[in-house]
Parts: sequence; C-alpha cells; structure tokens
Amino acid sequence: MKIIFAGTPTFAATALKVLMGTHHEIVLVLTQPDRPAGRGMKTVSSAVKLLAQQHELTLLQPDTLKSPALLTQLQALKADVMIVAAYGLILPKGVLDIPRYGCLNIHASLLPRWRGAAPIQRAILAGDRETGITLMQIDVGLDTGVMLLKQSIAIARDDTAQTLHDKLCVLGAQSVVEGLALLQQEKIVPSCQDEALACYAPKIKKIEAAIDWQLTAEQIDRIVRAFNPNPGAYSYIHGGMLKIWRAQIIAGDSAEPGTIVATERHGITVACGKDNLMLEAVQKPGGKKLSAAEFLLGHALQPGDCFENMNASGSKYD
Repeated sequence: MKIIFAGTPTFAATALKVLMGTHHEIVLVLTQPDRPAGRGMKTVSSAVKLLAQQHELTLLQPDTLKSPALLTQLQALKADVMIVAAYGLILPKGVLDIPRYGCLNIHASLLPRWRGAAPIQRAILAGDRETGITLMQIDVGLDTGVMLLKQSIAIARDDTAQTLHDKLCVLGAQSVVEGLALLQQEKIVPSCQDEALACYAPKIKKIEAAIDWQLTAEQIDRIVRAFNPNPGAYSYIHGGMLKIWRAQIIAGDSAEPGTIVATERHGITVACGKDNLMLEAVQKPGGKKLSAAEFLLGHALQPGDCFENMNASGSKYD
C-alpha cells in the first residue's frame, strides 16, 4: 500500500518505524511544525520529523491542512491510505476523502471510552483496569468514526502515564500493521461506536495535578501515576512546592488529611481522606528527583507537619 503518515510525538514515531519495515511504501510524512519547548524554549523537531529525516522520507510540516495547494499535492500522490497517530491537526473533509481507504487513526484507548486528547492519563485517573488501541476510520467528529480493530492490555497497579504510553506505543504499531493486512485481505468488519458508552479525555491542565489530601490514598495515588511524567503531581509544605513522583498506599487511617504521620527510610507517610500514602520519590523545584531517604537528609520534615490541601479550583483550604 502507498501510505501517507501523519503524526508528531514518540507514540507516532514508533508506528512509523514499524511501518517502514514492512512492504508498504511511505510516500509522504506529515508532522507538526517545529515549536519552542523546554525551559530554554529552544525550537525542537518532533520525533516523527527526526525519524523521517534519518530515513530520507518526503516530509511536510504544514500549519494547516486546508490549503488548496496542499490538497492538490496530496491528491497527486494517489495514496491508498493515510495513517494518523497523535498528529495534532484536525483533518478536514477534503483530506479525509483523498486516500482510497480513507484516513485511519491509531487511538490510545478502547473506544468509545476516552475520546480526545489525553486518553492514557484519564484511564489511570479513573482507575480503569484495562485500556488498549483502537484503529478507527476518521470522520468529521472527535474520535467518533467506525472501529476497525481493537487490542486491549491490562493497566498494571504501578503503571504511570509514561509506562502505559510506552506499552501502547508498541501495541499501536502492531495494531496498524495487522489492520492494514486485514484491510488488504478485505477481512475488516467495521463496527460503530456505542454513543451511550462514550466519554471524553480532555487535555490535561496543570491544576489537576495539585493534590487534595482529603481524597482517598487510592485517588491520590492515581493522580501521582497519571501525571508522571507531565505535569507531575504536587503539593505545598513549609511554604514550598514538592512534586511527588512515586508513592505507595498504606492501609489505615491515622490523622487529619495532609498530616505527615511518619518519616523513615522507606518514605514519608501522609494521612489522606482514607488510608495513608507513603511518598517514595519527590522533588523540589529546580532540584533533582530524590528518594524519600535522600530528601529527608537535607530537609527537616517530621511527623505532625502538614501539607497544604488544594481544592478542585486550585485554592488552598484548611
């Protein structure tokens, strides 16, 4: 098959790399324009761009897909299919109609659950036990097209957004190769999404990572894992921010939510609305990620000290 590939981050680059190793022909790669990123706000190329350049694939980085000149260029390629993975631009109907088999999206959830921009984080936050990849036909809606292939995996008890992302990268690449083979063999049976089961995964806002210690330890643990590595769960103590990168639930209620109940080699144990949470890896702004033991060597935290609680709007309350 002649493929136009559209994607931007590592999730997409993983699929592109696997597709390059098949008999299919990548006739064009589309990715987002280079943008400033990081503390220094230096211009950074996407993972897909770097891979495409490394293998000398034809590459375009349009700001929009609505340009008549671009549509003409895409039509001239006579592509069989466009594969889309975390591209970041909306595909107008004029583009959707160009490939023979249309445009297929590698979506990181089991649709219709978690349509939208942040399905991995939302699945962890909700306490879902499984997630997966859906290969779907793109239509004019938001992840509403017919489903062509679904592959599921369990969400492990210690999965973070990063570890789950990495697993879904591999599954997504495998799924699109399998889906294209079934498509060529005319063995795909499209299925419509059940709108009654649909839910949305909006973009992550930093304030969502602020910890409300009145939540249960289970809920806070999900926040820690869902926002690792970005933006990082955080709380305030002694007037300063502390990011929390790894934690463990400890059964039993012991004190007012937010109160430190123990400081020991294994972690800093904090009371929650239900049960306790042992903080195992933390970080101060501008500092390194440290184990609790390392952190306690240089910071005077002790039982009875209290983290500041944050409500849903990000305001502090006693």
